[in-house]
Amino acid sequence: MLLVIDVGNTNIKLGVYDNNTLVHSWRLSVKVIRTADEIGILFAGLFGSKDINLKNFDGVIMSSVQPSLNYTIEHACEYYLGKKPIMVGVGIKTGLNIKYSNPQEVGADRIVNSVAAYRLYGGPCIVVDFGTATTFNVISPKGEFLGGCIAPGIITGLEALVNNTAKLPRVEIAKPDSIIAKSTVTALQAGMIYGSTGMVKYIVKKLKEESGYDNVKVIATGGLSEVVLGVDDEKIIDVVDRSLTLKGLKIIYDMN
Repeated sequence: MLLVIDVGNTNIKLGVYDNNTLVHSWRLSVKVIRTADEIGILFAGLFGSKDINLKNFDGVIMSSVQPSLNYTIEHACEYYLGKKPIMVGVGIKTGLNIKYSNPQEVGADRIVNSVAAYRLYGGPCIVVDFGTATTFNVISPKGEFLGGCIAPGIITGLEALVNNTAKLPRVEIAKPDSIIAKSTVTALQAGMIYGSTGMVKYIVKKLKEESGYDNVKVIATGGLSEVVLGVDDEKIIDVVDRSLTLKGLKIIYDMN
């Protein structure tokens, strides 16, 4: 079995592969103060609930945008699973030719998502990840990571409003019945959902124009990917794959 770990800004995603099948997955909140033993206990509880022996893993691979957590999680894997994780970063084979001014600046999550999108859905493609940040990545027909852009995530935008205003409340991220809202709650929901949809629609349109590629497939992932899907009558997203990052980690593990 293979354990794949993606450490994001808000959540840690875990997946267990049995051969080529993703059999289990979980999300944990990111807490920088956790110790290796606390993470090990979480592993024991999650895996034990599925009758998975901690010592039955053949390997571990990890991507992370939280450098302060890397050593702790690596130590937990070594101590509790008996495996040192492969870290997605410099020197790792990905199959992508990264056309970035400084390839080391590209977040591991963007690389992993792009690898999975290209291998599973082909190129050219655009990958939109709805996370703490909403990231857009363009991959050429030859498997070149051409770049993209980074915008605030839906929840990040809401938190900024709530934290910097006196009366605006935290609300559920949900599509209201009308964009002409009749309450503060629905006004916030309309602004977040329709505003984010408009941003995604415009950025995807401009990425397609500037890349010059025809028949570009748009693949979306992330916890809020399905919120934007279907809000607009015009189709923006072709595929929603919430396990894209975990699939990308498995592909990169097999390469290495």
